[in-house]
Amino acid sequence: MHSLKVRNLIIGEGIPKICVSILGRTKKQILQEAEAIAGLPVDLVEWRADWFDESSNLDLLSSVLRELRSIMKDIPILFTFRTASEGGQKTIGVTDYVELNKTAAATGHIDLIDIEAFMDNLSIPSILPLLHPYKIKILLSNHDFKHTPPKEEIIARLRKMQDLGADIAKIAVMPSCSHDVAVLLSATAEMNEKYAECPIVTMSMSKSGSISRISGEYFGSAITFAAAEQASAPGQIALLDLHQILRTIHQNLIE
Repeated sequence: MHSLKVRNLIIGEGIPKICVSILGRTKKQILQEAEAIAGLPVDLVEWRADWFDESSNLDLLSSVLRELRSIMKDIPILFTFRTASEGGQKTIGVTDYVELNKTAAATGHIDLIDIEAFMDNLSIPSILPLLHPYKIKILLSNHDFKHTPPKEEIIARLRKMQDLGADIAKIAVMPSCSHDVAVLLSATAEMNEKYAECPIVTMSMSKSGSISRISGEYFGSAITFAAAEQASAPGQIALLDLHQILRTIHQNLIE
């Protein structure tokens, strides 16, 4: 794998890094979730701002990020506003999406930001220069809740994200059978071995795709998402279970 350092965390080296999402609807709920997560074996935390009832209030959003940073201390924070078209909670216009992400980046309280690589009418070459001055890492993502594309298409999307300037490239797909899960894993391995210039993150969603969430060290996916209380996507494994499974796999690999 190719690696990337974010604070003291090296993504793309050794055991896949565990990320847990904060899904509170109110500021109070968000900070309560953060306090609970901060004491758990997590490597990074994602704030899913699309779950926040007042996400359009950019001053309040900035205030939440300031307090999250204080709670998380040196745990990296990934900021994500997932749009409804890719499985998120809200619909948002391109102009508002850009302004919201730029505001989050400008706070100085986040380390990574998730930008949807293929959002309609969003020009990635235009938005990335607005974010780069804030010295944060860009995770370009794509979520396909309808099906699993062919292996060649999965690889093509990840390579396109790299070409657009991703520091991390992520794709999540929905399987309809075990063959689809195998397609995702095969695409991950080929991308990692032949084309990756940055860490990649892949997953096959739903319960049938759970194997993709624990096999990253074999196939080349650098981050896996776990559920602390509420899952942010179908098929997520409970955090403490995932933590133990990943360490057991790693031990078997090095012995």
